[in-house]
Formats: sequence, C-alpha cells, structure tokens
Amino acid sequence: MDMDLKDFMEFVQTTARSVGAEISSPWFYLQFGLILAAAGIAYAAEAAVRSRIDMTSLAMRWPLPLRHFARVMVSSASTAVFTLLVIISRFVMYHATWPSRSYLLMVAAKLGFAWLVIRLVTSVLRNAFIVKLVSITAWFLAALSILGQLDTTVDLLDSYAIVLGGLRLTPLLVLKAGALLLIALWATNIASNFAESRINATTDLTPSVQVLLVKIIRIGLLAIAIVIALGAVGIDLSALAVFSGAVGVGIGIGLQKIVANFISGIILLADKSVKPGDLVTIGDNTGRISAMKTRYISVAAGDGREFLVPNEDLVTQKVVNWTYTDKNTLVKIAFGTNYDADPKLVCKLAAETAAAHPRAQKGKPPNCILTEFAEAGMKFSLTFWIADPDGMDTVKSDVMLALWDAFKREGIRVPYPVREIRIRGGALPVETTVEVPN
Repeated sequence: MDMDLKDFMEFVQTTARSVGAEISSPWFYLQFGLILAAAGIAYAAEAAVRSRIDMTSLAMRWPLPLRHFARVMVSSASTAVFTLLVIISRFVMYHATWPSRSYLLMVAAKLGFAWLVIRLVTSVLRNAFIVKLVSITAWFLAALSILGQLDTTVDLLDSYAIVLGGLRLTPLLVLKAGALLLIALWATNIASNFAESRINATTDLTPSVQVLLVKIIRIGLLAIAIVIALGAVGIDLSALAVFSGAVGVGIGIGLQKIVANFISGIILLADKSVKPGDLVTIGDNTGRISAMKTRYISVAAGDGREFLVPNEDLVTQKVVNWTYTDKNTLVKIAFGTNYDADPKLVCKLAAETAAAHPRAQKGKPPNCILTEFAEAGMKFSLTFWIADPDGMDTVKSDVMLALWDAFKREGIRVPYPVREIRIRGGALPVETTVEVPN
C-alpha cells in the first residue's frame, strides 16, 4: 500500500510539472485563444443552423438510417464545427511551427471528435439518463486515452482492494461490473420487449398466460445477464456464498412481504382466477384489471382512479370476479307498490320495461316476482340479464326511471311510511295523524 501511495504521488508530481511547463509557454495562450474562438464560432453556427432547419421535417424522404444520421449531426452541429475549426488550426500551426507548439489543439480536436462519435453512437438509445451516463463515461475514458493516462489510471484503481473470502474487490472491478451489468440489462430489456411483443401478438394464449410467460422470460433473462456480467469481470459466483446467509436473513426480516406478493402474483397467473380485463370487486372497490405486475395488480375504477392492490390480498381475501367464467350479469331491482295496485299488472309492466332496455338480453326474458306483503305495501323483485357488467348501475337506473314513468301512466303508487302519533292530555284524548313522505 505504501508503494502504491508513493507511485500515486509521483504521478501527481509529474503531471503537475508537465502542466506547469505547458502553461508557462506563450504558445499555450495562443492555442487557448484559438480554442475559445472556435467554441464561440461553433455556438453561433449551431444557433444559425437550428433557426433555419426544421428538425421534424428534416430529410423526411431519406432512408431511416440517413435521416437519423442527419438529425444527430444537426443536433451536434456545434461539436462538429468546433472540431473542424480546431483541426484546421492544428494543421496550420503544425506546418507553420514546431509540432509541440500545437499539442493543446491536437488534444482539443481529438476530444471534440471523440464526443461527436459518442453522440452519434448513443443516439440509438431512448433513455435520456442512460444516454448521459454512457456518453460521459465513454468520453472520460477517451480523454484519459488521448492524454496517455488510461493505463496509469487503471493500475491505480486496481491497486486498492478489499478481500472478502475468495473475492478481491477493487474500484476497477466495481466499475467494470457496473458497466457490463448496464450493457447486459440494456440488452435484456431489448430482448424481453421483443419477446413480449411476440407473445402479446399470439391469439392462442390467454391474457394471464401471456403475462406469466413475459414475467418468466424477464426474470430468466435478468438472471442470465447478471451471471454473464459477473463472470465476464472474473467474479467467481461461489465466492459470493458468504453473502447468502445475510441475504436469507434480509428476506426473512424485511422482504417477506415483497416475496409473498411476488409468489402470489405467480399463483394468480397460474390459476387464472383473475386476469387483465376482468371486472372485480375487492372490498369496497370495483373496477377493471388493467395490469398485473410483479408486486400488485392495477384496478381501473372507471372514474380516472386506479387501485393498486397487492397480489397477496387477492390470494388471501375474498374477491368478486364478475367475469370469471361468464360475462353475463344478472341485474336485480327491488321495488314496492301500494295495495291498491294489481300485482299481476305490476309484474307485467316491470318485465316489459326491463325487456325494452337496449342492453337487456333477448334470449333471457326478464322476470318479476312478488316477494312480500309488507306493512307499507307489496314488495317485488325484478331480474334481467345483460351481456357485460360494465355500466350495470347505469342500466339499473335507466330501468327504474322507465318503471317510474310506467307506474305514473297506469296510476300505480309507490308506498311511503305513515305513522300515527296519539297525544293524551287532559280529559279527552287528541288523535293526530302525521304522514312522513318517502
């Protein structure tokens, strides 16, 4: 460790002497001024290009690769102009004076060209954060290589290590593993998205089976990517066995709910008790299942709200699935009339009113029965079938409004409670009848 620290100090001192010698030269300021001038011209050129070129309609008739290349070049116009101007300045100074007097221009030209290439390569990525991370990392490595300090930096990062069992953990190993994991996960995401699109396009599979296959493929590809990435940097997976006990304790203490929800999600997909598109009632919440995730399902209530229900709750609690085996739904309407009405006429009017609704199934005629001779009047139950439970409350409201109009037309009254209150005071009782409207 002392030798590594000594080497590092010598490297810092050598670099400081080189920079000091370069800054003390008058040619340094000339090169620096040319670089600043090139940066100003490049900035102005990019503003002019963007004001004159419509990015949305740029090269619309060109093939897709050329159109993509043209748009990237326009968006990186300042870098391209800056690199070109610095190269020209370097060429002129190289032939007009000693090559060492234009060293800074050469470094700036290489850095600008490296950034332009990196920008073109990373333009195929869609995630903005990944683009920035990859671009900055690649440009930093290119800068170290251009300055001739890449090997020294690599040796420095590999000189400090922590030994855990049979694993030698160094900053260089962590960086390599992180970079390879990022690349592997990116490739895994592309492969899993492709597989998902092909599975979803298959009409022979039910929605629940499709979701289950997609989850299995994603998990399998993720595991393969991690194993390949760790193996590529020289990490022996058997050396990580020391962490298995800690991971087990962590799952047992803090991650049991996550694991339970994950296993419950697999069970739900396997037994097909619920699937995307089902209309379910969970507790007081009713809605359509819009998505099934690893930890939860999303239930769209139809009013802009979405309920995120943990998978474990669907396995352990009561769930009403309105479309489990059949989407046909029985609508029940309870109502009452006074004793002046003809119960046979009431049942006939109710059945005709329900049958007239456009969503009532024609193959299953409505049925109305007299259920009770109550204190306040007769009670009836009207039932009819609709093909889908969506909007069941609206259908029920429509039928009740139409039934009200039919009762008004036939002179049938809906009963409301009547109470008698007798007040006794003085010699004679006073009887008072109070009607309480419904």
